[in-house]
Amino acid sequence: MKSTLGFVFFCFVLTAYYIYIPLPHTISEPWKLMMLDATFRGVQHLGNLAHSLGLSHHIRVLNFAVTFFGMLSPTSSEGVRVTDTVFDGVQVRVFEATRGSDSELKRSVVYIHGGGWSLGSARMQSYDYLCRKMAEDLNAVVVSVDYRLAPEVHFPEQYNDAYLGTKHFLLPEVLAKYSVDPNRVAVSGDSAGGNLAAAVSQQLALDSSVTNKPKLQSLIYPVLQALDFNTPSYQQNRDVPILYRPLMVKFWLEYLNGDPSFIHSLLVNNHTSLDLSQVATSREKVNWTSLLPSALKKNYMPVVQATGTPKVIQEVPALLDVRAAPLIADEDVLKLLPQTYVLTCEHDVLRDDGIMYARRLEQAGIRVTHDHYEDGFHGCMIFGLWPTYFSIGIQTMHNYIKWLDQNL
Repeated sequence: MKSTLGFVFFCFVLTAYYIYIPLPHTISEPWKLMMLDATFRGVQHLGNLAHSLGLSHHIRVLNFAVTFFGMLSPTSSEGVRVTDTVFDGVQVRVFEATRGSDSELKRSVVYIHGGGWSLGSARMQSYDYLCRKMAEDLNAVVVSVDYRLAPEVHFPEQYNDAYLGTKHFLLPEVLAKYSVDPNRVAVSGDSAGGNLAAAVSQQLALDSSVTNKPKLQSLIYPVLQALDFNTPSYQQNRDVPILYRPLMVKFWLEYLNGDPSFIHSLLVNNHTSLDLSQVATSREKVNWTSLLPSALKKNYMPVVQATGTPKVIQEVPALLDVRAAPLIADEDVLKLLPQTYVLTCEHDVLRDDGIMYARRLEQAGIRVTHDHYEDGFHGCMIFGLWPTYFSIGIQTMHNYIKWLDQNL
């Protein structure tokens, strides 16, 4: 009996040790976040084990775990009609509010889900819930783009899917089919989806063949650059779940089909050293010392290497491609963009990406609403329903939809 109790106690202590991580006191519901993070880390460890044994790619294992229990068929409700269809070869899920007459033109949101360009789906419960809620609350048509993922495809295919699907929806005949007001369309996304939404918005602004331009873009804790992994938010939040700094670098390399051995070079900014002349112009566009307010700079110092690793840029040139890194777009492009909403979270490595983009847009004359959450963490908005219910998820989702309602 004593040995059994001792074993149980040992297992309890071991589990508690694995779950517990020190978190900032201002973060929302820390113990709940620790439990979520422990589950996520556990799946990552299983994925890494399967990868090392040659059983499966670690991303496939992670995506299987993320989506296995939460994939939903297109189920309509009293207020929203839901259908799966294809826009120019791209899978999409369409949520149509049924309130009002058939002749009434509705607002619309094209939504692009997050997941590091390699996880998630428009058919996941969390994104189905979000898009269904948007359609109902806004009395709108919401198009959720189910783009292809890494490791099956790499950049620029995720971008191409997002762009082609959005561009097809903006065709006059398609908007008319769904009774959408062509002057009231927004492009939106979270995390990697925010990256794709920003890149899509830039290209739509430049594409003369697109006659119906989006009225708004709304970006939820977007990832927007891969040139500086030592911004203040990357330094401050390197060990804060659920998006750890090395994990974000891994997602970038998977998306851009880069060699995993480059992880260390990216983490120390060897790929943007001063001796690499081809990086100079882009590096200045992510210069946080001039783009961030003093309150966020704190005592952090820029990490700029005198000499670096030119092989990284040579083998992964997409690091300098504006379609992958919208923050490095020229100001002439930014001037063409629509009114913008940017949501950022204090406890997120990507905080400064969003804030720098908001600042660059303001400098280009674009009207920007920056919505910042001191207790927020990366991914919080999709954790607004059971079993991963966070109050900050409800709050961010409510305010995001409220902004769309007031501006779209």
